[in-house]
Amino acid sequence: MSAPDDESIQARPAVQPAVFDVRAPAAQTAPVVFASPHSGRAYSPAFVAASRLDPLTLRRSEDAFVDEIFAAAPEHGAPLIRAHFPRAYVDPNRESHELDPAMFADALPGHVNSASPRVAAGLGTVARIVASGEEIYESKLRWSDARRRIETCYVPYHAALGDLVDETQRRFGVCLLVDCHSMPSVGGPMDADPGHPRSDFILGDCHATSCGATVSDLAERRLAELGYQVTRNDPYAGGFTTRHYGRPASGVHALQIEINRGLYMDEWRIERGPGMAALIDSAKRLIESLVAIDPALLAAP
Repeated sequence: MSAPDDESIQARPAVQPAVFDVRAPAAQTAPVVFASPHSGRAYSPAFVAASRLDPLTLRRSEDAFVDEIFAAAPEHGAPLIRAHFPRAYVDPNRESHELDPAMFADALPGHVNSASPRVAAGLGTVARIVASGEEIYESKLRWSDARRRIETCYVPYHAALGDLVDETQRRFGVCLLVDCHSMPSVGGPMDADPGHPRSDFILGDCHATSCGATVSDLAERRLAELGYQVTRNDPYAGGFTTRHYGRPASGVHALQIEINRGLYMDEWRIERGPGMAALIDSAKRLIESLVAIDPALLAAP
């Protein structure tokens, strides 16, 4: 099983229908899995009530509409898994327990990773701030609340994603996981590039450790042919998902794709912009190129 192996989260609770869904093709014809972990927008009234922020500000941590941008994946023979819970509620692109003790009224258990750079930045598994830097909560949380979020959202999502990766590798011998994200058009206050305009796309392969160079080259070349400016690994080299699932030496590759939100949306209002249709068309062309990849290029050395 490729899901996170943290002993404290091995139990799988009953999956809530709203946690995620898998858009499966009629028949999987390509060794590729697409994931949209940060486009979830199901904000519970209790979560909104516990926040000091208005709902629109909370949404600024979303990779808004990314699930729509890659919605054509099943039409091309590849499954698409979509998280429905918001990133600001619990972030599946972190380790299972990257938590800030200062956010909690009670003590955290010993297996919690409280020393990661993500925690220091306020963006752990349960975030302290939204992407624009504002504090989320009026008061401190309880450990039981974080544990419930992890058990009911994080664990089922990764169990399903791990199953998709494992089943794809069983069927084809190899797997390419494409982790789909979007990014602010300008680096924010908590980012490594504050105030700097960004490329149209950033490809993250953990500096060629989570994904073979052949795959990253293919994606970069296709996007450049479509007229986009593409950079690699700066400032986003890949998150937990790419590091955890990407094992090129075992025939499993993980590539993170970050899309500049200025291409397709109003970043302030969280609304689709006039560039949305063109970007969806470009994403279809990228999907076509990725699902057509020769499985031999993904095989373990």
